[in-house]
This record gives sequence, C-alpha cells and structure tokens, in this order.
Amino acid sequence: MVTHQIIGESTTHLSADDLAALRENLHEQRLFRQEQLRQLAGPATSRAEDRRQRQAAAQVEVRIKLAASARMVLADVEAALTRMQEGSYGTCHLCRRPIDRQRLTIVPQARYCARCQQVKEAIP
Repeated sequence: MVTHQIIGESTTHLSADDLAALRENLHEQRLFRQEQLRQLAGPATSRAEDRRQRQAAAQVEVRIKLAASARMVLADVEAALTRMQEGSYGTCHLCRRPIDRQRLTIVPQARYCARCQQVKEAIP
C-alpha cells in the first residue's frame, strides 16, 4: 500500500539541533560498524568455535555477507558525514530537493528522498 504525504516546508528544514542529532547518530553507527568489522575479521573466541565455523560453510558465508553489509553501511555513514561537512547533507542526489527530516531521522545516511528511492529501487 502506498500512502501519499504532502511534504511541507516544516518537515524538510533541518535545524542545527536536527543536524547535531543526526551527526551523533551517524557517529554511533560508524563506531558500531567499525567494531562489527573488527569482530568479524578477528579470530574466533575459542578453538572449538573456530572448528565449528570451519565445518559449517553456511556460517562462514553468513559472516562474509555480514561483513560486506557492514562495510556498505559504514561507507554510507562516512559519505553522509562528509556531506554534512560539505554542506550538501539532506539534499536528494537525484532530484536535488530536500530529503524529508522524518526520513533522515529514520535513515540518517539517506542519499535520496523517499520518492527517488522508490524509483531507484523499481529499476532493475
């Protein structure tokens, strides 16, 4: 189900407090992903655990996919922090309109407004 919401000026403007909260969220995500990557890259906690992991190819595959996902999210977070420093944060990369504040609160590293994100995901 698609719901249409009229985006008013009050929902697109990012105040200094909004930016500060979003920056803090992005920094926390960066620390989490960096720690996640350290844990995934590090040695197993015990030799028995290491043996179990070597025996279960599915677990290794999941670990590889988690690391790849963490790297992608970390790159998105780093890019969002760079956009904040450059002053382009909160602007859609496709339509150049402001990204809704509510969307940025949920996905602070968002590069696209909700409409452009839907269009981007619909294209195979």
